[in-house]
Order: sequence, then C-alpha cells, then structure tokens
Amino acid sequence: MTPDQLKALQAPLKSRYRENPEAALITLRAEGVLGEGVSCRVDTAKGLVEAGLHPATGGSGLQACSGDMLLEALVACAGVTLTAVATALGIALRGGTVRAEGDLDFRGTLGVDKEAPVGFRAIRLTFELDTDAGPEQLERLLTLTERYCVVLQTLRTPVPTEARIATVG
Repeated sequence: MTPDQLKALQAPLKSRYRENPEAALITLRAEGVLGEGVSCRVDTAKGLVEAGLHPATGGSGLQACSGDMLLEALVACAGVTLTAVATALGIALRGGTVRAEGDLDFRGTLGVDKEAPVGFRAIRLTFELDTDAGPEQLERLLTLTERYCVVLQTLRTPVPTEARIATVG
C-alpha cells in the first residue's frame, strides 16, 4: 500500500470523526465460555482458542496462556500500527519481526508470596526491521508507533476496569 492509498482509505473516516466525534466511539467485545477443568474457550475472529493454566501454575501447556495472549495482542497491534505508520511516512519495509517478552513472578498469581506482584513486572517490545530508513526516520517511526498503538498505550496508561459477577438462572 502506498502513502496515498492509505490516506485515501482513512480520509473519509477521519473527516467523519472530526465532524461527529461520537461516531469514533466503538465498543469492542470479547467473550469466553468456561470449559472443562480449569479452562475458558474464547471465540476469536479466527476461531475458538482454549485458554488454560500456564505450566508454571500447573497447566499442561496444551492450552493457550492468557499472558501469552496478552503479549500476542501487543505484537499484533504494534505490528499493524508500525506498518501503517511506515506507510504513511513513506518508509519502505522489506520485512521485519515484532517480539514481545514479559517477565512474570508466578508466586503472585499462586498466592505463595503476598508481596509478589500479580501480573507482568516488565514487558519489552522489539522491532527488527529490514529497511534502508535512516536513524532519524526510525526514531520517528518508533515514536509514532508507540503513540498510536492501542494495546501499548492501554498497558502504559491503564484504564478504569471493573469486574463483577452476574448470576443466571
């Protein structure tokens, strides 16, 4: 895709959102169904994913780990954002790899140590790119990718999140 094609694709949307800001507010949804044992089946755009315990918490390793899924969502969002920004800036990418690594202390989630955090202690996002772009272009590419990546920004600036239980039947 060329920068002009991307601009043409997004121009009507940007115009609509400027004229009617409420049109830009969309609620995304995900749903899972509790499965056998300790699992949850999540319906994704590409089919069902069965999530379960990570082997470090007693899982078999045959099911998806939600921590891995979080990193996968970050990689997907950052990769799409980076390619869109590169396209808009006219930076040619011949290819590349996006990697996310996260450090967890499973003592927290298992309740072994109440001082141990539950969740990632640190996440590292790395882009390995095949490009002729210079250092200034790459710095701008990274800055704008960080700025516009929804998952990265949500992780960096947590949003109010509530949890509740509703009973059925």
